[in-house]
Amino acid sequence: MPTRVCCCCSALRPRYKRLVDNIFPEDPKDGLVKADMEKLTFYAVSAPEKLDRIGAYLAERLSRDVVRHRSGYVLIAMEALDQLLMACHSQSIKPFVESFLHMVAKLLESGEPKLQVLGTNSFVKFANIEEDTPSYHRRYDFFVSRFSAMCHSCHSDPEIRTEIRIAGIRGIQGVVRKTVNDELRATIWEPQHMDKIVPSLLFNMQKVEEADSRLGPPSSPSAADKEENPAVLAESCFRELLGRATFGNMNNAVRPVFAHLDHHKLWDPNEFAVHCFKIIMYSIQAQYSHHVIQEILGHLDARKKDSPRVRAGIIQVLLEAVAIAAKGSIGPTVLEVFNTLLKHLRLSVELEANDPQRGSMGSIAVSSKDNDEKIVQNAIIQTIGFFGSNLPDYQRSEIMMFIMGKVPVFGTSTHALDVSQLGDLGTRRIQIMLLRSLLMVTSGYKAKTIVTALPGSFLDPLLSPSLMEDYELRQLVLEVMHNLMDRHDNRAKLRGIRIIPDVADLKIKREKICRQDTSFMKKNGQQLYRHIYLGCKEEDNVQKNYELLYTSLALITIELANEEVVIDLIRLAIALQDSAIVNEDNLSMFHRCGIMALVAAYLNFVSQMIAVPAFCQHASKVIETRTMEAPYFLPEHIFRDKCMLPKSLEKHDKSLYFLTNKIAESLGGSGYSVERLSVPYVPQVTDEDRLSRRKSIVDTVSIQVDILSNSVPSDDVVSNTEEITFEALKKAIDTNGMEEQEKEKRRLVIEKFQKAPFEEIAAQCESKANLLHDRLAQILELTIRPPPSPSGTLTITSGHAQYQSVPVYEMKFPDLCVY
Repeated sequence: MPTRVCCCCSALRPRYKRLVDNIFPEDPKDGLVKADMEKLTFYAVSAPEKLDRIGAYLAERLSRDVVRHRSGYVLIAMEALDQLLMACHSQSIKPFVESFLHMVAKLLESGEPKLQVLGTNSFVKFANIEEDTPSYHRRYDFFVSRFSAMCHSCHSDPEIRTEIRIAGIRGIQGVVRKTVNDELRATIWEPQHMDKIVPSLLFNMQKVEEADSRLGPPSSPSAADKEENPAVLAESCFRELLGRATFGNMNNAVRPVFAHLDHHKLWDPNEFAVHCFKIIMYSIQAQYSHHVIQEILGHLDARKKDSPRVRAGIIQVLLEAVAIAAKGSIGPTVLEVFNTLLKHLRLSVELEANDPQRGSMGSIAVSSKDNDEKIVQNAIIQTIGFFGSNLPDYQRSEIMMFIMGKVPVFGTSTHALDVSQLGDLGTRRIQIMLLRSLLMVTSGYKAKTIVTALPGSFLDPLLSPSLMEDYELRQLVLEVMHNLMDRHDNRAKLRGIRIIPDVADLKIKREKICRQDTSFMKKNGQQLYRHIYLGCKEEDNVQKNYELLYTSLALITIELANEEVVIDLIRLAIALQDSAIVNEDNLSMFHRCGIMALVAAYLNFVSQMIAVPAFCQHASKVIETRTMEAPYFLPEHIFRDKCMLPKSLEKHDKSLYFLTNKIAESLGGSGYSVERLSVPYVPQVTDEDRLSRRKSIVDTVSIQVDILSNSVPSDDVVSNTEEITFEALKKAIDTNGMEEQEKEKRRLVIEKFQKAPFEEIAAQCESKANLLHDRLAQILELTIRPPPSPSGTLTITSGHAQYQSVPVYEMKFPDLCVY
């Protein structure tokens, strides 16, 4: 019962107090006196200067009733306050709000759940009111702390506990809405507030995540579920909070997430961590995605000494974040992502290599930590590949170069990744994983020209591992090349090495070779041929290596082959056949037969691709003969588990081999220029190929003297080639400033032809022609030894341009020009 005063005393009391007293009934069960409440509201609207006094008096009464546990009158007071707030929208409401917030704070401090919920409901109503002017002195520190504490309620009664937690979440939501719409909204983003708000929301979200993991995927929550389920409401509030974050305060909202996941050990397993960061990435503005990625990378660096599974959990979270952000705004973090991941890849390999628990049998007895490190490494590779494959083409090219620059090559120090502590096995593992990453990045990459996909600055370092004595590295290099070379998705049709009865059934897609692709093959074709040739002769090759080499030849034929390239590829295939027969490299019989099978599969393919009937007939006849007499020369037989191998190849009949003269005759009849088929393919090989990124042979000028013996038939010949390299000419080539020199040279020539007399120009040309004649005579006298018979021929090679082999006494130089 409220305290009553006599009539005389009542008449002397201020009017606002009398109006306030009248809204309270004798029995609180009767509720607010509506008629008197209307009078109080009218008075407050008519005299807004009295609002602060009304609020102070209501606060005084509410405080007294709270202390005396008069809950009924507390409810009436709060209802009156709510109605006054909704009715009054003037500048004078500011002092009244202070009294209101003081009363809400009193309710939240009370130990009764009903009063806490009541205070929260009133605060939420107040938060939805848009004030006309900002309040520069109002702070919500207490409410943030109190609502956060309510989110962690541990009341013994589950229903009451849920009710209090829901109230706390709604209170936080109200604080966020109120502050972000205020001029002083930056205060809520301060770390001391975010460190309370974010973990409180995550704590409630985590509970539903655990339940969902047991019950299966949750259905879309309804509006009623949001009000009754703390987890659903917390997630909604968390999304709203992140959606309101700006450039300056994004990090303050994300960092507490890491602290919560660390404290509760939620990186392993990391389902909840992934769920959280999916919410973050979808809730924030797209242009701020790189902030979140930077924070994940920073946290990965901070936890680099943690267990492998924790690091793997963080990397998988990064993968999910990258998957969402890859097609949006990544900003300057692209290289930072890859650099950090590669650094952790090296760290993981180092930890794996230095693991003292590894068994004495190496890879046979592997510790659990070793397996965990492999999880980390696979997660890193998957992240690199997924991120790279979703980047725009121009950025993907940069990433391909970036990763290739990190691949360590034995004998060089040009790579940027420190592998000094890894040893040979660790370095090999780094090489394999970097190439696997590169393979994923190049997956789906479609360049219009091959020069764009395989520029010289990328091709040279890419081919270096293809000459390493590790079959897995060579496989990865070939697969990367296939990704970049296969621009019409033909590789799946060529999968597996086999004799194709009818290539037309494959429905291979191809286009006319463009000028850029032709130029690429003139510049780099010999380099590709050399690596395929040497790759076929590696003694540790397995079936997959031969399959990939076959696919390489087929893709070059489809994507890059004009008439000249076709002739070169056939020369290469015949050279491989000859190398398997002669066996100068002492290969095993399996590898020799594997090369023969590779040559058969490719010549069968190329003969049908160029559609020369005589060539197709010769290839079919050889394959048919092999099927009957030497099935181990065919891929369908040699690569089976149990295949009978011959003891030697020297006694085989020539009908089992592809003959150069037969192929030349068939191609010549169809208009092909077959003179170069008579010159056996001989790659230029140095010891440097095994050690480092070898300089392109385009920079060398050599003369090859092929001496063909009359006693050896032209279809079965193994040529003896003498190679002479002019070191002086190599040193004379200076690529620095070449473009500037060429421009100046052309300018002087044009100017001379414009201004100089005709007689002077003619005399100078005659003088240079005579000088060239004398110089060539000196070169020939010094370098060409007399051939043993009139059949001796000379082949002059300059870069990749190879002159036709002709008898020495008939040799001419029609293509030489004077600058």
